[in-house]
Amino acid sequence: MLDPSVTRGLTDAVGAAHVRTDPDTLARCSADALGIARAPDVVVAPGTTAEVAAVVRVCAAAGVPMVVRGAGTGYTGGAVPVAAGVVSLMERFTRILEIDPVNLVAVVEPQVITRDLQRAVEALGLFYPPDPASLDRSSIGGNVAECAGGPRAFKYGVTKRYVLALEAVLPTGEVIHT
Repeated sequence: MLDPSVTRGLTDAVGAAHVRTDPDTLARCSADALGIARAPDVVVAPGTTAEVAAVVRVCAAAGVPMVVRGAGTGYTGGAVPVAAGVVSLMERFTRILEIDPVNLVAVVEPQVITRDLQRAVEALGLFYPPDPASLDRSSIGGNVAECAGGPRAFKYGVTKRYVLALEAVLPTGEVIHT
């Protein structure tokens, strides 16, 4: 059970509408493709990098474990908590921000669905090769975290070959660009 001050801090960070403790959300965020791990105490859905950083700082200050969750289609347990705590749900990060056909670069938020990115670049005559079996449900952020591939990986390589830069939030809440 979280200290109420943590829940208040999370609410201050992302707004009350994006802090959830209802049983359905907690259950949904306690499983990945393999099944149940452990339900979080609370699920938050930040909508900006600054909000993600604020959530991380609240959790770090209180010593509360936090897991980042995208689509939850992985098989490794990376998107599910092992010690309750907080799940930071990326469901509000769904935009393809830019596709630059000249430089062959797409800038996307982590919850963009793989198939949606493939269709968007194909509409411009381009090709995004990674094709995990869950491509209609898996998110780019999860693909990056899991280094997803799929059958095309034998010829074109896995997701890490297609990542040129990242904006990331460190466990301290510091935002970095790589």
